[in-house]
Amino acid sequence: MADIVLISPRFNVSYWGLEHALPLIGKKANMPVACLPLLAALTPTEHTITLIDENVEAIDFERCAQADIVGVTGMIVQRRRMREILTELKRRGTFVVVGGPWATVQEADFEALADVRFVGEAEQTWPQFLLDWQRGEHRARYEQADKTDMTRVPTPRFDLLKMRHYAFGSLQFSRGCPFQCEFCDIIVTFGRRPRIKTTKQVIAELNALREQGIHMAFIVDDNLIGNKKAIKEVLREVIVWQERHGYLMTFFTEASIDLADDPELLGLMDEANIVSVFIGIESPNEAALRETKKFQNVRAGGTLVEKVHRIQDAGIEVWCGMIMGFDHDDATIFDTQLKFIAEARIIQVMAGMLFAIPKTPLYDRLAAEGRLDLADEPEFGTNVIPLQLDRIELRDGYLRVLSELNEAEAYFNRLEDLYLKGRLRYSRGANRYWDRHPLRWVQAKGLLLLQAIGLLTRIAIVVPEPALRREYLRRVWRLLKVRRDPEVLWIYVIKCAMHYHAHTMARQMSEGVAPVVNSY
Repeated sequence: MADIVLISPRFNVSYWGLEHALPLIGKKANMPVACLPLLAALTPTEHTITLIDENVEAIDFERCAQADIVGVTGMIVQRRRMREILTELKRRGTFVVVGGPWATVQEADFEALADVRFVGEAEQTWPQFLLDWQRGEHRARYEQADKTDMTRVPTPRFDLLKMRHYAFGSLQFSRGCPFQCEFCDIIVTFGRRPRIKTTKQVIAELNALREQGIHMAFIVDDNLIGNKKAIKEVLREVIVWQERHGYLMTFFTEASIDLADDPELLGLMDEANIVSVFIGIESPNEAALRETKKFQNVRAGGTLVEKVHRIQDAGIEVWCGMIMGFDHDDATIFDTQLKFIAEARIIQVMAGMLFAIPKTPLYDRLAAEGRLDLADEPEFGTNVIPLQLDRIELRDGYLRVLSELNEAEAYFNRLEDLYLKGRLRYSRGANRYWDRHPLRWVQAKGLLLLQAIGLLTRIAIVVPEPALRREYLRRVWRLLKVRRDPEVLWIYVIKCAMHYHAHTMARQMSEGVAPVVNSY
């Protein structure tokens, strides 16, 4: 029997980290990393296992030094902290294993820091390693020959995480994406053939989250609709589950823009209470989209703005990723991005500079062209040397876009365009259920109203800038004059907290108080 500790390192401040907003809502992290509870579920019961998410609790290195095996995982944005943790563990003589997205694309980083390296998915290799370790014959490197059969993935051990510290939960329906975006590492790690769990697995995962008191969850699939036929069947069962449990769960997810072309799928997502979808729009510059092989974004069926509006009109808010620094981008791209986002009425925007992740087609192409900054922490926030922009121009343009997107006036104008002028009908599936169950309507809306009032009170007390506090209260008052819906009020107050995070992050970077953080 082994005493095992698995660690997810803390993140640096980032757009999705919500670090400046979390104190307002009384949480320590946005959501748990999916791999920790999954690895725990894959671990035979004769072993003991402890999960440590450094985003919600400090690492007890003395405790780790007593363990038989300590595993560290992490993404590219966690790479520096991964190395720090591994260095400290090795200094203490700990037996260390490493895996995850960054170890998969840059395993050379860890050859001297870990006893065992896992490359790619680990549903097969993690149990095999534990068997090998027990026999005293483990290898230094494990990589699956085949992609994971998602129909055999167990329910994650959410019970081993301190779920009360997270703003929302996370779950996964599928892996893989059918598209071929040049910069994307998802197809490198998970492949282009979407693999999906059974409806039974998904429902078991929902029940596991429910048992932990979770009512909001991010479906972490990189493209939920990669296999539209299969996901429709899953969503139909999720709708049945929601009906059975009184629309207990609110979901967010990620999908491709071709969602706009499938009214049936939009309807099922709405009925399942998927209220927001993150879409990699990347750029309104069609030449840049073709350059990066984002062909799904230039298909017929309407402009990008029209497709975004189509999704919004179906009751689903669109969040998006935007990228600057493609070869076809010149100095006009920054204003073009800002204009597009305003027209599309997109409130939450993860803007970033093009970054080349190792093993992606983009990385290989730019390496061949001699256009990569190979420093571990590139001076200008990205390792890409742009073609039509100099590096300072790209960095400064990126910072300007971040600042202007998150100016209070621009941010809340987009919010009002969508929820007041556009009258986005949010949570329509849940509202139809509540119309049939008025007592539950009163309970649900009453809870949202209390939560909104409590959060707005904290914002009015905690946010240090008087001008921002006044703007938040002014915008909420304008909402109440038009839409007196507790749910929309709750959304508005949450948007105030999210704005405070994005605004603070952009201001600190622009003023040089914090380093330039590139979101990708």
